[in-house]
Amino acid sequence: MGTKYIFVTGGVVSSLGKGIISASIGKLLQARGYKVTIQKFDPYINIDPGTLNPYEHGECYVTEDGMETDLDLGHYERFTGIHTTCHNSITTGRIYKTVIDRERHGDYLGKTIQVVPHITDEIKRRMLRLGEEGIAKDTKRMVNSEKYVAADEEDLDFVITEVGGTIGDIESAPFMEAIRQLRWQLGKDAVCVHLTYVPYLKAAGELKTKPTQHSVKELQGMGIQPDILVLRTERHLDNALRMKVASFCNVDLECVVQSEDMPSIYEVPVNMQRQGLDAAILRKIGIPVGETPAMKPWHDFLDKQRNASSEVHIGLVGKYDLQDAYKSIRESLNLASIYNDVKAKIHFINSEEITHENVAEKLHGMAGVVICPGFGRRGIEGKIVAAEYTRTNDIPTFGICLGMQMMVIEFARNVLGYKDANSAEMDEKTAHNVIDIMEEQKSVTQMGGTMRLGAYECELVKGSRVMEAYGRESHIQERHRHRYEFNNRYLQEFESAGMKCVGINPEAHLVEIVEIPEKKWYIGTQFHPEYSSTVLHPHPLFMSFTKACINGTTEA
Repeated sequence: MGTKYIFVTGGVVSSLGKGIISASIGKLLQARGYKVTIQKFDPYINIDPGTLNPYEHGECYVTEDGMETDLDLGHYERFTGIHTTCHNSITTGRIYKTVIDRERHGDYLGKTIQVVPHITDEIKRRMLRLGEEGIAKDTKRMVNSEKYVAADEEDLDFVITEVGGTIGDIESAPFMEAIRQLRWQLGKDAVCVHLTYVPYLKAAGELKTKPTQHSVKELQGMGIQPDILVLRTERHLDNALRMKVASFCNVDLECVVQSEDMPSIYEVPVNMQRQGLDAAILRKIGIPVGETPAMKPWHDFLDKQRNASSEVHIGLVGKYDLQDAYKSIRESLNLASIYNDVKAKIHFINSEEITHENVAEKLHGMAGVVICPGFGRRGIEGKIVAAEYTRTNDIPTFGICLGMQMMVIEFARNVLGYKDANSAEMDEKTAHNVIDIMEEQKSVTQMGGTMRLGAYECELVKGSRVMEAYGRESHIQERHRHRYEFNNRYLQEFESAGMKCVGINPEAHLVEIVEIPEKKWYIGTQFHPEYSSTVLHPHPLFMSFTKACINGTTEA
């Protein structure tokens, strides 16, 4: 049928949930048997979010092929199970860099380079790229090797493009112009979904549609008529209000959909399906709607979520007191808990505030602790203190990336007796650099996009707890984002003292996983397992960790 394109834009205010709506549309179309991908266009000038502080933009999500991206790509993958790549995340910075590099190379033959047509043409090319080239059937063949990107590709039925920011932002204007041009170029093969906000004024006791009307009017002023409106609201909207919006905004009533606050983001696709969002999209494009998919696995998951009565308390030891900073970890814990028939009650514990004197109080009541990833010195001593406390008190502990490195340093200091043990990242002159910079990183001067990024192979040691968690699979592949590694010079000492290196990269022989088998659950991973946990397939390590937390609570 040829690839169809869906553009998702937002108005009135930011943070309305365009990413969740885009992921929900993808899930609903996927449930109807269509091949779907979702891409994010961000208006900021950074090349990617890799150098951004989490307080600026939340977590940095990493794709299998090593692209540092916006956290919305995590929603796309968790909802749909698709594998995104570097082509699914584009910023203004990447667009301008491409055009400027071409100009320097002489590709424009001396022409004056302008926003229109050169920048907008590059935006259009990127928006159409996945639809024209397809996606790789076997993403594992793509990992860390550009030569495999074009291998074994399959066509897509739908490409969903979410544009970051809000209508009216100066930096969004080139993207809106590109969408305007594509709407004319693609005709019925393109649909524009616009997400707006309908606020409730408590003093007046009324829901107000004027912000939505202004947002749509501004979009129309850019030459784009939205086909479908999704109204973000905290109160239920009656048909009279929807009719008013439809009338003022030139949109069919059946194409005015409300997105109310739901108990969980995973209820959103079902709510959108109930209101016929996917059916409206298909009708606009001219595709027969057919029967509504049952989505049984998704409903089964939601039933488990609703029926989970007991709670398991898990502490997140990190330095970023912001929900989105550890978004994928939080969602992975939530998903694994639901599949273990409990609800995760996640407590953020600021590692900067943890000391030997208060660690017992700070971690009191936690059935398990996750020592979070991060960069830099701030808060690391608190993570080390937490790792010592959980190890000596046999509390299930999951260290991720920097968290794993802090577990290693703590063990070196308090078990091996190297009181000055540290990471070369924190102390270049330490005599016992049990965590050291990777050899290939020593000559790196650029910060962005230069770490060990993306999916790498890992061989698991037979009989280990991690191999049991993975279902006795010995060969796995997980995503990385780091510059420093376990120093193999100390490997034998660690193993002899009880911390086993149970996951090794077969090519570089880097230590990927450590565990202390005699503990209930004390495991650290150099990779980020949270990036590959989805709604229908929660990650096995999070499943195993959560189970250990529940069992520990039961025993207590």
